[in-house]
Amino acid sequence: MDSWLPTLRDTLAGMAAHRAGPVAVAPSGTPILLANNESPLEPLPSVAAVIAEAATQINRYPDAGCVELTADIAAWLEVDPERVVAGCGSVGVLQMLFEAVGEPGADAVYAWRSFDAYPSLARLSGMRPVTVPLADDHHDLAAMAAALTPATRVVIVCNPNNPTGTTVRGEELRDFLDRVPRDCLVVLDEAYREYVRDPGVPDGLDLARDRPNVAVVRTFSKAFGLAGLRVGYLVAHRDVAREVRKTRLPYSVNHLAQVAARASLRAQDELMDRVERTVKERERVRTALTDLDVPVAPSQANFVWLPLHDRTADFAAACAAAGVNVRAYPGDGVRVTIGLPEDNDAFLGAVSHWRTHGEVGAACPR
Repeated sequence: MDSWLPTLRDTLAGMAAHRAGPVAVAPSGTPILLANNESPLEPLPSVAAVIAEAATQINRYPDAGCVELTADIAAWLEVDPERVVAGCGSVGVLQMLFEAVGEPGADAVYAWRSFDAYPSLARLSGMRPVTVPLADDHHDLAAMAAALTPATRVVIVCNPNNPTGTTVRGEELRDFLDRVPRDCLVVLDEAYREYVRDPGVPDGLDLARDRPNVAVVRTFSKAFGLAGLRVGYLVAHRDVAREVRKTRLPYSVNHLAQVAARASLRAQDELMDRVERTVKERERVRTALTDLDVPVAPSQANFVWLPLHDRTADFAAACAAAGVNVRAYPGDGVRVTIGLPEDNDAFLGAVSHWRTHGEVGAACPR
């Protein structure tokens, strides 16, 4: 019977399907979810009300062109609507971009470790992934520029970087963009832009204004708290946006997602207050980790990165035993989302227990 199976793409043989890991449960019976960079807060009442009303209309197809949402995003960012493309989360937008530029024989260049969707998106679009190692948990833009060849079709800079939370600052990024050939698309993945407080980190929209080969990707999943509805968008040169729009699957941004994103833009002052609370918690957690003599990278996102290397698995297991769910990257480190203060305290308690038992020290350089 196996001989009856259809022929599938060879590239799939080397890929693994995305699967969520097991959820550890705290002694209280409630899991502490600090693994996925989600907002820990429920939707604002005004946004929830709009979603509830829109739920009565889901027998109809959504706006396939996301016309009203696109107009609202453009007005918010003060850009031409022709430069904006909405998609199914920032991952969906990235997939659209990869499909617009990718084909066999082309390369996609990005730092590693960075967002773990990049390798799959590159391969699925027919491109060869070209990874450039991070330097001290930061992008090595000089090495990335050296990795560019005539085959490079797209280069991605995740700023702040996921999972390390580190950033690329202004002059360095501008110099890099000036070195990229004009026919190569540069994607600035700014999923965590709203959490940036370092004034030296440039706004990608400013950089894209006079660079037609630069596209900026952002999301409503993080700061806007709509991870479960999947809404993202890009801002690019109108000619690039026009072509990328052709790759969007019809109706891929559902009706609830569109109305929720529009309502969130109207409530952005309240949402940014929430973001500010998360930023303050981020700094509190980083300070506490430093006081515990645990290595932690500087972060401008809604998470912190612990470069624990060969101690990563032990640390993640200790957190799981306390019911604290974190994201472990074997051999590299652990990413921990900033949650509610009580969740962060539970995490710090697990760290303190682990530290007291001598599991951090010389093997984990600061």
